[in-house]
Amino acid sequence: MPSEISRIDIERAAERIDPHVRRTPVADLGDVLGAGWRLILKMDYMQPTGSFKVRGAFSLLTARPITPAGVVAASGGNFGLAVAYAASRLGHRATVFVPSTSPDEKTGRISAYGADVRKVDGYYPEALEASRLWAAGSGALEAHAYDQAEVVAGQGTCGREIMDQVPDAASVLVAVGGGGLIGGIASWIRDEAMVVGVEPELCPTLHEARRAGRPVEVGVGGVAASSLGAATLGELPWKARRWIDDSILVSDDEILTAQRWLWDTCRVIAEPGACAPIAALLTGCYAPGKGEQVVAVISGANTGPIPSQG
Repeated sequence: MPSEISRIDIERAAERIDPHVRRTPVADLGDVLGAGWRLILKMDYMQPTGSFKVRGAFSLLTARPITPAGVVAASGGNFGLAVAYAASRLGHRATVFVPSTSPDEKTGRISAYGADVRKVDGYYPEALEASRLWAAGSGALEAHAYDQAEVVAGQGTCGREIMDQVPDAASVLVAVGGGGLIGGIASWIRDEAMVVGVEPELCPTLHEARRAGRPVEVGVGGVAASSLGAATLGELPWKARRWIDDSILVSDDEILTAQRWLWDTCRVIAEPGACAPIAALLTGCYAPGKGEQVVAVISGANTGPIPSQG
């Protein structure tokens, strides 16, 4: 495992994945909260599979040799969708282990891309263990959702796009699960802007790693567990910690309020985990300075209809 992901790694990943992924737009909402700063959304949920994860999947599958056994992954849904889609486009077999707690909005679409879907009782950690046993016995390439160099470099292409699209960004807020997205984004942005992780209180991998001085196991639960439900922060994302300025926790209720706000204000349907950065802004847990340009990464939209208020 490399000491850290470099900008060269991300540049190479960008070249490999360019034919397969979208350069997603940004939406400048201006001073939408009337607080003297600008909110800009990075709309990465507009990727082909509905989340940023397709960046890392194509980065890995275009960089490694793959045997006839194909590729195997564990996923709460989004990475499984990305791996299944990438494998289908590139002509490989895919086996995806999903936790029984993942919503049908995500897992039901994985098989539509031709993958062999296997459900495992529990959350992501249980699915990961099952996928590793399968990889060892089958010879399939293991695709890790957030702790492989090619995957993290692929996710870093999102940060590369952000700084090209919003060169005056002062801060970039990113939801954190296992840390692949923030690790990649921070590895590109470095000192050009603040990078702030936002996590559910019930899945606080980065927050607890920063407190302990190393990745530690945390509990997994809550409304965002299907996308942010890793039990530990990845080692590669942890190596990018010098480029990550802060970690903020938000509650499930705050996440759901942010999800409703995104729909009511922008007509954006985002899954709960992707709404964590908005929750940090609505609650004031992250308070931008006057005139600050804030980019919130909206990382996934694999969810059902937004629940009614009340």
